[in-house]
Amino acid sequence: MSAAPRVVAAVAAGKATAAASRLTGRGGGTSLPGLVAERISPHLLGDLLAASATRVAAVTGSNGKTTTARLLAALLTGEGLSVGHNRAGANLARGITALAVSTASWTGRLPDGVLVAEVDEGALLEVTPQARPAVLVVTNLFRDQLDRFGEIYAVADALAAAAARLPADATLVLNADDPLVAALADRVSLPVLTFGFDGPDSLDALSSAADSIRCPRCRVDLTYTRVWLSHLGDYHCPSCGFTRPQPDVAVTAVRVLGSDRTQLVVRTPDATVDLDLPQGGVHVAYNAAAALAAAAALGVAVPHAADSLAGVRPAFGRLETLDAGGRAVALAFAKNPTSFNTTLHTVMADGGPRHLMMAVSNTGVDGEDFGWLWDVDVEPLADRVEHVTLAGLRADELATRLKYAGVPESATTVVTDPVAALDAALALLPHGERLVVVAGYTPTIQVREAMRRRGWTNRYWQS
Repeated sequence: MSAAPRVVAAVAAGKATAAASRLTGRGGGTSLPGLVAERISPHLLGDLLAASATRVAAVTGSNGKTTTARLLAALLTGEGLSVGHNRAGANLARGITALAVSTASWTGRLPDGVLVAEVDEGALLEVTPQARPAVLVVTNLFRDQLDRFGEIYAVADALAAAAARLPADATLVLNADDPLVAALADRVSLPVLTFGFDGPDSLDALSSAADSIRCPRCRVDLTYTRVWLSHLGDYHCPSCGFTRPQPDVAVTAVRVLGSDRTQLVVRTPDATVDLDLPQGGVHVAYNAAAALAAAAALGVAVPHAADSLAGVRPAFGRLETLDAGGRAVALAFAKNPTSFNTTLHTVMADGGPRHLMMAVSNTGVDGEDFGWLWDVDVEPLADRVEHVTLAGLRADELATRLKYAGVPESATTVVTDPVAALDAALALLPHGERLVVVAGYTPTIQVREAMRRRGWTNRYWQS
């Protein structure tokens, strides 16, 4: 049966918009095509999916959405499935429609397969009724853009409301090590598959950046026997008995061998998988476990998992290493205390960072509340960093935070403009050393675009 004329017209208009956007260099055609297509056919996403056997695997949460979705897409592609994926991270409602437009044929048909959709946690309620995901992955819940989302309990409520709109046969894939995420299983009558760690000793300790350390049921402080990342760990409530569920997919061993390599062993319901990933950090192990759990929830066996994931390099701004005219730059996007801390801990595995650039701004996109900077664990930098360049609209607050952390003022330079700061930091970089850039969303875009104009990298949506 052919698609309705309105659907065909909407898809054609969306595809033409994407091509024009890329051709003129105005963007990657990752969101605008969705806006144009929806003007013609307001329910296009739902109509496309209803007329096909395509399933949607949605990935949401505070941190790790982009990497988890990339790993899941690679797993499914490696097993021969047709996969559509919003790999550039356009994760609001129009971005998900644009994903469907780009995956559909010019005749308005989606191929039988899977759409892997990274979905912003604030957009999930809007996306769910049309996308009707077969699988919903919730990576974690951390403080993030408080002026937009509110505190994490409000985000958990929104996720529960969205999950309640899922089809009755949909599967929730939940992080067992995150108390608020694990507790979602009690709030929705859906099949649940969990992922997490099982076996490794503590790799982290509870700190001021740990967000969800109280029982989701009775609000009594949880007791942790092991902590793996911020508040992700093995916990139980001494009052009401709430306890961490045993993960169905579990990381049983992990070795972070630097900022660009992590080895891990993952136990799945069907097999034990040894992985060697070209990305660094404990958080990457969580992302891989989430992706393997999502594949299991879809009913897809992944015998080629090791090969499929071995080539998945970091996404745009996720500690990607770039050649800046013969000088190495590691670019890391960090947006909240946990992402900042995780990034810093990962680069410390390489013995650094000796030369650092940090940039944060308080635009509407970045979030206006920057009190969380004081929960970033920058104290270890005092004995490591040789020089740090600070940039962005809140460079002054960064400078104050580093001063209280014990970083010598003589080792700190403030250059508000991120591009000028990049040049200043590179000018001070000794031969053979690496510059680590940790920045919020807007400064990351500014820095990376300047590097692209100089021929040092490609456009972010091509990463």
